[in-house]
Amino acid sequence: MNISPERYLVTSALPYANGPLHIGHLAGAYLSADVYVRFLRLMGKDVVYVCGSDEHGAAITIKALKEGKNPQEIIDKYHDLFKVAFEKMGISFDIYHRTSAEIHHETSQEFFQTLYDKGEFIEQESEQYYDEEAKQFLADRYIIGTCPKCGHDGAYGDQCEKCGSALSPTELIDPKSTISGSKPVIRTTKHWYLPLDKYESWLTEWISTGYKDGEHLHDPNDWKNHVLGQCKSWLEGGLQPRAMTRDLDWGVDVPQEIEGAEGKKLYVWMDAPIGYVSATKQWALDNGKDWKPYWQDKDTALIHFIGKDNIVFHCLIFPAILNAHGDYIMPLNVPANQFVNLEGDKLSTSRNWAVWVNEYVEELPGKEDELRYHMIKNMPEQKDSEFTWKGYQDSVNNELVNNLANFVNRVVVLTNKYYEGAVPEYDENLDFISPSTQDYDGYHDGEMLQLHDDLQDLNEFLRKFEFRAGLRKLMEISSQGNQLLQFNEPWKQIKEDPEQVKVVMNLALQYISAMSVAMAPFMPFTADKLRALLNLPELTGIGELDQVLQDLAEGEMLIPAGHKINKSSHLFTRIDDNVIEAQVQKLHDAKAASAAAVEAETPAMEPIKDTIQFDDFTKMDIRVAEIISAQKVKKADKLLQLELNMGGEQRTVVSGIAEHYSPEEIIGQKVSLLANLAPRKLRGVMSQGMILMAEDSDGKLTFVDPGKDAEPGSIIR
Repeated sequence: MNISPERYLVTSALPYANGPLHIGHLAGAYLSADVYVRFLRLMGKDVVYVCGSDEHGAAITIKALKEGKNPQEIIDKYHDLFKVAFEKMGISFDIYHRTSAEIHHETSQEFFQTLYDKGEFIEQESEQYYDEEAKQFLADRYIIGTCPKCGHDGAYGDQCEKCGSALSPTELIDPKSTISGSKPVIRTTKHWYLPLDKYESWLTEWISTGYKDGEHLHDPNDWKNHVLGQCKSWLEGGLQPRAMTRDLDWGVDVPQEIEGAEGKKLYVWMDAPIGYVSATKQWALDNGKDWKPYWQDKDTALIHFIGKDNIVFHCLIFPAILNAHGDYIMPLNVPANQFVNLEGDKLSTSRNWAVWVNEYVEELPGKEDELRYHMIKNMPEQKDSEFTWKGYQDSVNNELVNNLANFVNRVVVLTNKYYEGAVPEYDENLDFISPSTQDYDGYHDGEMLQLHDDLQDLNEFLRKFEFRAGLRKLMEISSQGNQLLQFNEPWKQIKEDPEQVKVVMNLALQYISAMSVAMAPFMPFTADKLRALLNLPELTGIGELDQVLQDLAEGEMLIPAGHKINKSSHLFTRIDDNVIEAQVQKLHDAKAASAAAVEAETPAMEPIKDTIQFDDFTKMDIRVAEIISAQKVKKADKLLQLELNMGGEQRTVVSGIAEHYSPEEIIGQKVSLLANLAPRKLRGVMSQGMILMAEDSDGKLTFVDPGKDAEPGSIIR
């Protein structure tokens, strides 16, 4: 393992282009990566930071169907929203790409073709719902029906968004296609799978020890415990082959040279993470660079920033794909964050319980760094954290305004008042007490060396992905600056000992000059403001922090005597109570509106009929029966004549279900039969009982199914 890599390739998880960004996204994969990348640049490292919109998959086409648009319109809308949100929040990608780009399709297909040619895939058949009208297989999100857990009639094939239950399509009651509205049928389909069990041995060694094929690639002690724990749990449970293709109409085509590729698309985990590679390729083309060293040279540190829900994919599945290809490096680290909760509840896009980034930057313009600060301060690095608007207000008012801005403002105001804005020159031989060391000798030099050590500590936190600790160290430096002023009281000493005040004020200016660089990874917009306030050049992001450390170590001044600074202006302003109250109210209003919309879509339950006694119920004899034949009743559009097997006998029943079911599709269906209902002649046919059916608010009928294992003739109690 190269502990001093020549270059860094940093990625953030690709946001899925079917909805806007919220603060949970920021805390999960983007703020931490941005802090790290800005730090590396300031230390003079060769680093490329890539990301882009994940623009394929069934959820996008579903959203397009709901909104009456085509998928391209959906992804264009959210791609543009993402770019604005990231830019406003100062996320400094070297490229923000998209998976709908031609270069991404080509790169993903090349990956698939390489793995196919090397025999890395296995072909497997599976049963899947098929829409005969639309003539296509249905992904889970293309199937809707009644939830078997809560009865919600708008549940999807993978989840009921009302009760939150995870589902499979075959569990849905009365499933239907969201494309045509018809009832789907089960058909067999073939797909290519990546046999993850084949790679289980080396993945286990690589995750647990950092070694692969005898080469030391990473130190497990540097990885977060919850990342290693989740990976080891999956490995201990045994890996299974994972589908790399799907039957979809939107996505990256399986290379058409492959037999059976028609109508097949690459599945998300054979598509989205390869977006990191294609984005790097596009960056290289745009900048006249070679992309290959960043992905194929062992002196490159590949680091993935993600949320904890993506750990398995980035630590097991994507590395397996890269290894199977053969030309790519493994990640050095995957510093996944955990989740952010909101005002005592889980963030939920479906319930609209979220702080949306685009809305924040519109409603609180100029306060992007305030949000960055509070989110980094409470970053869920090892466990879930919580965002509250009151906590945000406290962070701004008590820490940014009262501590950092107060220190800077006092230094700038006093410098302008005492020295007409020029950095004072001081007598280097002057000795007096240091507030931090209580040392009378070498005061200024000693404080500068302490500042150097504090910045080194801050840097070490960032190297270890401990961004909260790094931010705390920055604020400790600011607090030390405030203590410097409080202890020496230059506003009192200016008349009694003006030479001593020059030492104090020069040192304070060195402090805020260093901070104007050190704060840039955390609060880049404020760093720009502070640099302008000090009349210093804008940061290029190329080695300035490294230069600060060198200067401090060598006793050089960061801002020279005689340098003129500008007049005071506020770095931060206080957040009023009414702003916070408005945001909290908006949050609750949005949640209530979302709940009302769901309730409006949920059909009202029919009133319960009059109470009966238990003896009334016991009079009913309900039996399991199986439909063995069915035909339409002549001159009766709504009636079917059914022949039922009740185990020991066969019965004829006339049922009014012809508008809902065709005769041929219900042969073999198990039903619940009220067997002791008095016989009745319907359209000339004697009906010997009644089939029990469930009816929804739209009048749609479904069988009260006793289950496939129920034997005909069994009593239903």
